[in-house]
Amino acid sequence: MTNNDILRRIRYVFDFDDSKMIAIFGLADHQVTREQISDWLKKEDDPAYQKCSDTQLAIFLNGLINDKRGKKEGPQPEPENRLTNNIIFRKLKIALNLKGEDVLAIMALANLRMSKHELSAFFRKPGHKNYRDCQDQILRNFLNGMQIKYRADI
Repeated sequence: MTNNDILRRIRYVFDFDDSKMIAIFGLADHQVTREQISDWLKKEDDPAYQKCSDTQLAIFLNGLINDKRGKKEGPQPEPENRLTNNIIFRKLKIALNLKGEDVLAIMALANLRMSKHELSAFFRKPGHKNYRDCQDQILRNFLNGMQIKYRADI
């Protein structure tokens, strides 16, 4: 999955308009323009399409955490320069204040069953013996489950 796909899906799940997207970047102390948002949300075959970098998506996810959970006092966390599906998954879990059972329930909505142990492997540190890479399919199913849970008009 590309960063642009993830940005599009999150925008759709929560029905964010351009102003809300700009505000979320602002919550992470980063300014973006309506044109930048628009270019990131375009399909790859559009001539105005711009690739959303890992850092830009990390800033957006940090802003989403601030939007959903409240902004912490003091300096904001530095956005990652390199994102993995595991980091994106963790940031979404934090933003939505989800426990393991909540994540499993969202995955079940997308018809993906997994154990708590399989799930916890995605949130471990990369050097841990039980760490597991989060594949695109897992993240895609989680985003689909979020869409089912948080979009009332489906």
